[in-house]
Formats: sequence, C-alpha cells, structure tokens
Amino acid sequence: MIKREKIFKGLVASAITIPMLLSSLNTSASELSSKVSEFNSPKIEVLNGMTQPIFSHSDAITERYFVETTVDSDQDGKLDRVRVDIIRPKETENGLKVPVIYEMTPYRSGIKNVPVYDVDVELTSVPKKGRIGENGGKPLATYTPGSFPTYYDNHFVPRGYAVVLAESIGTGLSDGCPTTGDENEILATKAVIDWLNGRANAFNAEGEKVTADWSTGNVGMTGVSYNGTLPNGVATTGVEGLKTIVPIAAISSWYDYYRANGLVVAPGGYQGEDADNMAEAVLTRKNPEACQKVITGLTEGMDRQTGDYNDFWSKRDYVKDANKIKASVFVVHGLNDWNVKTKHFSDWWNALEDNNVPRKLWLHQSGHTSPYNMTAKRAEWLDTLTKWFDYWLYDIDNDIMEAPMVDIQRENGTWSKEHNWPAVGTTETILHLKSSTNSEAGGFSLLPIPNKNKQYDIIVDDPQIRASQLIANPELGSENRLIYVTPPLKDSLRMSGTPRVEIRAKIDRPTANLTALLVKYNGSSTPHIVTRGWMDPQNIHDETRSTALIPEREYTFTWSLQPDDYVFSTGDQLGIVLISSDYDYTIRPKVGTKISIDPERSKLILPIVGGSQSINLD
Repeated sequence: MIKREKIFKGLVASAITIPMLLSSLNTSASELSSKVSEFNSPKIEVLNGMTQPIFSHSDAITERYFVETTVDSDQDGKLDRVRVDIIRPKETENGLKVPVIYEMTPYRSGIKNVPVYDVDVELTSVPKKGRIGENGGKPLATYTPGSFPTYYDNHFVPRGYAVVLAESIGTGLSDGCPTTGDENEILATKAVIDWLNGRANAFNAEGEKVTADWSTGNVGMTGVSYNGTLPNGVATTGVEGLKTIVPIAAISSWYDYYRANGLVVAPGGYQGEDADNMAEAVLTRKNPEACQKVITGLTEGMDRQTGDYNDFWSKRDYVKDANKIKASVFVVHGLNDWNVKTKHFSDWWNALEDNNVPRKLWLHQSGHTSPYNMTAKRAEWLDTLTKWFDYWLYDIDNDIMEAPMVDIQRENGTWSKEHNWPAVGTTETILHLKSSTNSEAGGFSLLPIPNKNKQYDIIVDDPQIRASQLIANPELGSENRLIYVTPPLKDSLRMSGTPRVEIRAKIDRPTANLTALLVKYNGSSTPHIVTRGWMDPQNIHDETRSTALIPEREYTFTWSLQPDDYVFSTGDQLGIVLISSDYDYTIRPKVGTKISIDPERSKLILPIVGGSQSINLD
C-alpha cells in the first residue's frame, strides 16, 4: 500500500482526485480534505529566530465582542461582561491559527477628574490600647479613547499574531465596578484568556454567542502601569493558556503603591490619591451610581488612618502568590520611576527567582514609561519583545533565553547585560552615623563610635519645605534636616539593591513622619536624590500593626528605602539626609514635631558591589 504521507505531499501537484484515492487509503474524504486544507493553509515566516511581517495590517479583521466573566462586581445579579476589541490577520479566516497579545486596561475610555484627599492634616496616632478602625494619582495612562491602531497591532499582526485590547470592569462599555486590583478585576481579566481557550462565553452586540476558533490558545499579556499590573495579578491565578507576561512599570502590591512601612504615601505626582479615588477616576461605565456601595467599601477597607497592611491590601498583593505562576515573566521598569516605585519590580523579581519562574529584566534610567518611548532603544526593544513572544507563544527556537537575564542602563545612557539583579558581588555594608562637632554635616564610620556624652542630633519638622530644598547646602546648619556625608570618593562606587536605615531616636509626640533621602553630592552640580524611603514610627514592629509610642522614649526605627542601582563617580560624596515630612509624598501635619536622633546608635545599610572594601571613609 502506498504510504499516506507520500500521497498527501503529492496531492497539490497531482491530478488525482480525492474519490480516486479512497480505494487505496484507509481514510475518509473529510479527513483527507482536512489534511489538504492544513497543507494549503497560510503559515508564518521565521528568519533569524523571529517572525517576519508577511501579513497585511490593512486587510486585518477587526471585531468587538463582550466576554462573560465569573464575577458580579456591581452586585446586580448578573455576571459582568467586558468589552474586547480584536484585530487578527485575515488569513485566520482560511485556517491560520494564531496566538494572542492581550492588554486589559481601565483607561480606554478616559479618566475622570475626581477629588483627592487633603494631605495638610494632622497625623493619626493610635490609642494605647487597640487600633483605629475595624478593617484595619493614578498610574500614568498613555491611552486616549478608542482602540486600534496601537504599536502592538502595527508590529505584531503582520507577524502572525492577534491583538486583543479589553476594557476593565466598570469602565467604558464593560459591566461591573472598578475595584483597584482585587480579585474581581483579576478574574475578569482572566476570563478573556479562558474565552480564547474555549472555557468561557463571549457575545457580539446582537447577543449571539461567538468563539475564538482562530486562536491557538497561547496568550501573552503586556501593558504599562495599571495595564501591566493586571498581568501580574492574572499570572498568579495560574490560568492555563497564559504563557508569558511583560509587565512594564507595573504594580506588584497595591499596598506599596499607596503606603510605605505603615505610612500613608502618595504615588509620585499624585498627592492625596488613594485606592478609592483611583477607582472613582476610572469609573466611566454608564450609570456609575451603581458602584457607590463598592467605592464606599474601598474607602472603609483601605484604612487611611493607620496605614497598616490588612486583608484589603493582602487581596491586592500579587507578590505573596508568586508560587502560583505558570507563565514566564519579562519585567521592565524605570530606575527613576516615582509613580510606580522601584520596590514593585524588586520584590516581584525576587519572588520570581524564589519560585524558579523563567524571567528576564530590563532596567532603564527613565521614569514611568516604556522602552518603546525611548527612541534610541526602540528598535532593540521591539526585536527583544518579538523574540520573547515568538519563543513563548510560537515555540520558535531563538536565543532569547540564552542571553544574560538582565539588561540595565547606566547613568550615562549606556547599556550592559548582567546575569542577575542585584548585581553579583553585592554585599550589605554598614555605615555608622557620626555626628558633627559643629553646624556642618556629620559623617560615617565603618565601625561604631560610642556616644559617651549621649548627644542628640535634632530635627524639627517643617512639612512645607520640599526635600529638594532640604538637601541643599550641606555645609550649612538647618534645624529641619540632618545630613551625613562621606568624603569625596576615591573610586566609583556601585549600589545595587535596597538601602536601609536604622535610627535610634525619640519623638516629642505620639507619632511623626520619618523620611530618609539618599543623596549624591558633588560640589560642581546640584545635589541629586538617588532614592528615598518613609516610615510610620508606630509600625515599629511591622507594617501590619500600629503600636502606641510614648513621647520622649527612645526606640529603634528601621525601614527600607526604594531599591535602586546607581553608580557614584569618583569625587562624588554619598550622603543620607534625615527629615520628617516629605512634602511631595507624605501627609503634612503642623510645623514643630521634634525628633532627637542618637547618631552613634544609628546606621545606614547599603548594598554595595564589592562591600566595605569598595568605600574609603578616610
């Protein structure tokens, strides 16, 4: 008998008809027709490990459907449906099955201007027994109303991908209510992946059920800011079909977006914003009044009074669920992002490593943005992103997983590749604070210095003075700040990781803001805040509970600054500036809180490449 494979390969060029073959083949006409269709169906083209742009974008098919989710976030008795806009190569009508690049966003229908909290108010101190309460700015939107075209579809549809742009619950044409990153938003986002894999329903505008029979079921999620945050959350569900995510400037824990070490803080540029007015800002659905109860629940749950981590924040903390991730993760973040701060990528990256998640990291020197917006890097970014999606969604053999995991941009704009982050060879180095004998700045010592005379360095809080003013002129005395600096560095010094401060201090009232600023000084230039961090001293034990403090009693307060990777040049001076309130980030109480610091029992802990041998304090 003639082998079926040889007959199949020769069918297209042969005059033999299907009926003529039935007598020599043990198969049906429908099965053989299917093989012929598969043989003649369109195919992607791969060159140098990357898909090539061979499909027409202008001829692509666009559709709008509504995917049924598993949540009823507005509690109207009906499952929420979310709007999805789809663009796919026309060849998918002729047998081509393609993977999907998927972005969910609450911003597609715009953002409303809503009131935020007044931050010129007094801090809340907890009573000596019990706790206050029972429950314990918006990330940058780069989208305008509408869907296509985007760079996603312009770039990827010609390469054989479908692009799905969806609208989060409570926004635009989607049902439900926005809930600022909790399981409702995550499960609603997940539902689209389920539909693409045949596990959920979707409907057209006429209410007719539709399927995604053109989809391979392989999905990659991406997006910037909130749009990159939702992929983090969905990945922790372990949903089948989600092969990879590319979160850019993304939140990994909403607590760390609106709080820091128990303190209420603002995302950079959005003083007074919190989880509830974030939801109000994106509440663009019809009949927004249907969500009033949900918004009220957010206000009660987020506990703006104590700033403690509670169940509300735990439900919005993706880091703790990283062990459930089945997808690969390509993390992208700006080292100067003060909106979605660097703790988000750092904690996420460490959790991925702890759980052996396949991963890659790009760190750049810009702020809250995508590498696509960095003109000089755009081509390389698109090539890298293409290879990444090709590898994980099309199973194309390329070198994306063979290269070093980390690409990092230095302060001068150059890029380098490294095997991991923080940098290999980084060691925590303790610098003990050393008080000055006059009004000039204090210094550091690698060894602790006994404070025999029990002298204190004093800060008097003035919340109306900005940090940029308080770091200036370290040679001059100021009651509103304390500065400790190294001598000019004899060699360059690289910090890679998360700095910490440990302060022995007493406060003249039950609570205060505590702020530490890591600053680069160079006599020929304006001082530069490298990174900063905040703490509520009432969270002396941990961020989950506030403890009443006794005024004028000494305590040891320890907190982390935002992670960073920074190279101090030869001749620079590294400084730590201690202040109380941080005008652009913290609540701003009345002037006058006094904080007395014992410098010789206080320290700065820096992650330095090469450790203490890399820094000379002589």
